[in-house]
Amino acid sequence: MADRMAFFTTPRAERTRRDARERLGDRREVYRPGSLLPMVGGQAGRCMDCGLPFCHNACPLGNLVPEWNRLVAESGTGGEADAGPDWRAAAARLLATNNFPEFTGRLCPAPCESACVLAIDGAAVTIKNVELAIADRAWEAGWDGPRPPERADGRRVAVIGSGPAGLAAAQQLTRAGHATTVYERADRAGGLLRYGIPPFRLEKHRLERRLDQLRAEGAAFRTGVWVGRDVPGEELRAGYDAVVVAVGATACRDLPVPGQDLSGVHQAMEYLTWANRVDEGDCPASPLSAEGRHVVIVGGGDTAADCLGTALRQHAASVTQLDINPRPPQRRASGQPWPVHPKVYRETTSHEESCAAEAGPRVFEAATVGFEPGPDGRLAAVRFAEAGPVDRNPRAGTERSLPAQLALLALGFTGPEPDRRLFAQLGLATGPEGTLARDDGFATATEGVFVAGDAGRGQSLIVWAIAEGRAVAAAVDRYLRGWTELPEPIRASARALTV
Repeated sequence: MADRMAFFTTPRAERTRRDARERLGDRREVYRPGSLLPMVGGQAGRCMDCGLPFCHNACPLGNLVPEWNRLVAESGTGGEADAGPDWRAAAARLLATNNFPEFTGRLCPAPCESACVLAIDGAAVTIKNVELAIADRAWEAGWDGPRPPERADGRRVAVIGSGPAGLAAAQQLTRAGHATTVYERADRAGGLLRYGIPPFRLEKHRLERRLDQLRAEGAAFRTGVWVGRDVPGEELRAGYDAVVVAVGATACRDLPVPGQDLSGVHQAMEYLTWANRVDEGDCPASPLSAEGRHVVIVGGGDTAADCLGTALRQHAASVTQLDINPRPPQRRASGQPWPVHPKVYRETTSHEESCAAEAGPRVFEAATVGFEPGPDGRLAAVRFAEAGPVDRNPRAGTERSLPAQLALLALGFTGPEPDRRLFAQLGLATGPEGTLARDDGFATATEGVFVAGDAGRGQSLIVWAIAEGRAVAAAVDRYLRGWTELPEPIRASARALTV
């Protein structure tokens, strides 16, 4: 058996990163190859296998965290009766609830770790690292191969959108025996996994092998096809037994201040998409490159951090990040008690790289009030002021300017991009927050049309998108057959998923 006191005797240890300066010379993943497996057994052994596993409940997918922790935990005795870590069984437990653990193990902020009992007054189990080790081991050993259905049932389903929600729905529906076709308006499948996430967080060969797996299972992809424009929605409704709308929340939030229309002011996703297209070989250099420029990033979330890491790799002259919010505390605040996922101060790998490169500050409580043009009419500076502690409004007399030739707006997303043709053709309505209306079972007012992921939930996490993709697949399967054997996340209704 594993050491039952490992949570007390073994300190928390993270996966080893490559040197920050080394990372700035490429766009490969930031972690040192081969650094994960040697430390995972001991870290998994820190799991207390709680009678009430709050980590399990905190995960939108309902991942069986204590089970796969126990299966890969290092032995505490070394006796002959101890069979050692059972990676294959652990992989089976992980893949039973998560279609894409190699994505969540790299991209999810791990609310499960915030809910770990050890996190009440100490360091949580490194659940995310254990998950990633199991996922990568499963790929290497061939345990996560294609699982085509034993037989097809003749029913056809169209999925609009190939982000994590659409891909999860397509895989589940295909494995259930339905002929599933994924429509993607971009030239390649993957959604934000393809063009929004930089390769230093997710190398694209990992996405490609998952897409290859879906194809081997029978899923079809039609890329470069904009449903509503290239293919009428009525055609999909007539040609398919069900339609799943998983178009994401890609309508970028704007910043209505003077100078927002200046050349040099761009949305973060436009900037990241061009950088990713360079990696895909579509163009030799990005037309929005930060090379040699003073860059200001407006926003404090993950997208802003991705812009920071990308600009550093493009050799920007300086990069300053403006966050309107106050600097979060180092430890959870009293108003965010365990097991709530707290808002605490976190430094991403991009911030670590910024310090190594001495590229520029991260300014909190900074309200951006305008963009200033130079003599040529292009962006020359970003003007900001101290933000009020309560209302976040700029405080009079505190304004100052930063030189900038490139400003990136990373302010989040308001919902799916308005598409009157698609919405009208499929009979979709929008709610007050701009998301697509649906009932508790992901169904819209139009017979056979369902909505999943950020399109119905609003901007959220990859783990929620996968959970909704799995849940909507079960809802569609039940609609088509009258019953379903597809597994559902522990929070299976659309209403529960919006909490």
